[in-house]
Amino acid sequence: MAKSEIRNPKSKIQRVLSGNEAVAHAMRQVDPHVYPGYPITPSTKIMEEVAEFIANGRMQCEMIAVESEHSAMSAAVGAASAGARVASATAANGLAFMWEVLYIASGSHLPIVLAVGNRALSTPINGFADHGEAMGARDASWITLYSEGVQEAYDNIIQAFRIGEDTRVRLPVMVCLDGFLLTHTSENITMADDEEVQAFVGPYQREFSLLDPDRPVSHGLSDPPAFYMEHKMRQQVSMDRALAVIEEVGAEFGEKFGRPYGLIDPYRMADAETAVVILGSEAGRVKGVVDELREQGKKVGCIRIRAARPFPEEQLARQLLRLRAVAVMDRSFAPGAAGAPMFQEIRSALYDYRHSAPPILNRIYGLGGRELRNRDIRAIFTELDQAAAADVTVPTIRMVGLRGEVLPNWQGVRPLAEPTPGD
Repeated sequence: MAKSEIRNPKSKIQRVLSGNEAVAHAMRQVDPHVYPGYPITPSTKIMEEVAEFIANGRMQCEMIAVESEHSAMSAAVGAASAGARVASATAANGLAFMWEVLYIASGSHLPIVLAVGNRALSTPINGFADHGEAMGARDASWITLYSEGVQEAYDNIIQAFRIGEDTRVRLPVMVCLDGFLLTHTSENITMADDEEVQAFVGPYQREFSLLDPDRPVSHGLSDPPAFYMEHKMRQQVSMDRALAVIEEVGAEFGEKFGRPYGLIDPYRMADAETAVVILGSEAGRVKGVVDELREQGKKVGCIRIRAARPFPEEQLARQLLRLRAVAVMDRSFAPGAAGAPMFQEIRSALYDYRHSAPPILNRIYGLGGRELRNRDIRAIFTELDQAAAADVTVPTIRMVGLRGEVLPNWQGVRPLAEPTPGD
């Protein structure tokens, strides 16, 4: 047994692994039939580890080394259409290069699992954490899970196979982990035995196979106007069903491995009056500031969104409608839009309750790996108090940590003034 592996009395394996290594080990334990891949920073290590597992006989998976990310996802679609369980990994521009084929995978209802090491898109070229590339793909009908830590990245990969392959869903699943902050950071995690993981995921149940002559099927046919909308609606139905499946799989995972998961992760929200909503690894930093402010008597909380697709509208509304003010922290940007992606989603989700909804602020942070500091988060909670009291004009949209000499007058969108009679 390797020195880094120590079994505890409950037969669990304690490991010190980076996010990339944890994802690769989860894939090794599931052992999909095919892994088509093309390496790209910061997720390269996933492909390297999987290749090593295969070379050492620890995986029976067939690796297909291709010339680009577009080809990697094309090969994934081909293998999944042939009836194989398929996994891969990418990041940033690689995910953007897969763009066309992402839609083919979801439109064909192929439950491919894709790990994404979230990284800023070019240009300028930037290799650090940013959610822009995954947000750009949010309408491609991929179930999308965000990981807070290395442990969750490992757990999410295992659950992703169960979620996507569920007969009520049959959609591809994207598991996101922040580039370098998680992909290259090592943490103590608890792994399950290989047999336990395989029993949890179960054998692959093929819906159709291009290689089955007794059940001939076709993929990628032309879809005329008379049928296209119905096929798109089928994807929506699968997404709707996925909400319950994600919760069911997360609860079962908790029963078997001691770490339950849901669509969202509320933190100290029972009596919170203001709260921050966030995705990804910086949720831990926000939770630390919440604890600090709680010690000062402030009723603050945090909600981490785990499932960005399907969007947990009802679950968020239940948590947010009783608050005095909310700040949505986006690690992505949508120039020209009325706020960043998650802010738009949450404000839209609360629109039907607009007469009772709290003020909602958008704080865009961490683009291209820009550091988020505790004082930045404390300032956001101060702004929430101001917005709730309505005694200070607070910008609806603001970039956090923007250097003062750069566009000093840009403060985003302010609330519209009340219309005067005759307007």
